[in-house]
Amino acid sequence: MSKNILIKNNIKKKFYNNNLYLKDKKKINKIIKTIYNSFDTNKDTFHILSKKFELNINKIKLKRFDKYKTVVLIGMGGSILGAQAIYSFYKKKINKKFIFLNNLDQSKIEEVKKNINYKECLFIIISKSGNTLETLINVSLFKDKINNKNTIIITEKKESLLCNFAIDKNILQINHKNYIGGRYSVLSEVGMIPAHFMGLKSNLFRKNLASFFLLKKNSLLIDSAAKLKQIYNSKKINTIIFLSYAPELNDFLYWCQQLLAESLGKKGKGILPIVSQAPKDHHSLLQLYLDGPKDKLFYIFSLKSNKNMYVNKNVFGDAFKFAENQKLSKVIEEQKNALTKSLRNKNIPYRDFKVNKIEEETFGELFSYFISETALVGNLIGVDPFNQPAVEEVKNLAKHYLS
Repeated sequence: MSKNILIKNNIKKKFYNNNLYLKDKKKINKIIKTIYNSFDTNKDTFHILSKKFELNINKIKLKRFDKYKTVVLIGMGGSILGAQAIYSFYKKKINKKFIFLNNLDQSKIEEVKKNINYKECLFIIISKSGNTLETLINVSLFKDKINNKNTIIITEKKESLLCNFAIDKNILQINHKNYIGGRYSVLSEVGMIPAHFMGLKSNLFRKNLASFFLLKKNSLLIDSAAKLKQIYNSKKINTIIFLSYAPELNDFLYWCQQLLAESLGKKGKGILPIVSQAPKDHHSLLQLYLDGPKDKLFYIFSLKSNKNMYVNKNVFGDAFKFAENQKLSKVIEEQKNALTKSLRNKNIPYRDFKVNKIEEETFGELFSYFISETALVGNLIGVDPFNQPAVEEVKNLAKHYLS
């Protein structure tokens, strides 16, 4: 990738067949070339990576909403997880307060209603279909406060409950492009309009999205997809552990969790993605991780830190001198290094993701990389990475039971 993100695959040959890996690399290289040569013109998911992709962000229309100091974002799954990941990553440089309503959580809604200043509140409501049950219910709970002066709705411009609601209330409606599924939509209006109100720049998020498709820069994507294809097909690995040593990245990993689970969990295939926080989980789950079944692949995330909190001296005597006056970030880094050393010693496969800069461009690349890798792996293992038939079945049954 770029200097902003370093990715290393520590997946040894015992987890894949080298001859098949070499054949798959050639196949993937052809697929990548085909995608790269067509995503400027084809209106499909990969078009979101193109420089010719057009965001429907009219800054003049949005300007009247800039005055609001609090933003309540209502959505489910891919409609909200990307924006929440962006907010968590850049929270310290964002001057507005963001509240994310992404569940039917009565306690949280009661708390929001009790503490919010509605005169300073902007509502952003997002649903691709316009009929997402939980989103519609949460909107209904604020019906007396939502109006055309304080609300933006992002949904497909087609017949739906939310679209009709926007028309009836004369609320600004921004089109959710129909060829982009929710979990792939973060780099579209779905993520970029919330980012706009965070004071971030969408053009920087979208600056370098296709770099790893380029010749001389696509080796990482090819290597990863070829190895992951065999790991998914072998069924020797049952769980992917997203192990985070950077709290700022936790919500990004929940976005990744949905992306992998909903895209690749089909036809009896798929690997369960779990988000785990370190070093906290060293003291609860690490024993199982290292000494339990060897059926896990670790994605280890860390962030280069400029924080300057130090461990105090002269607190616990000579026995604690090894940690005294160390940066807290250094302690965390060495805990991560100890973990990866142990994984290597035990022949447990892992991938190392290190983010070096907190910039919009960096996060755009992260989103883009995982979107591309996931879609490629889906193609290779023979599942459609862009649908979710089992989810639709449960949605329909829930509506039936409520009727």
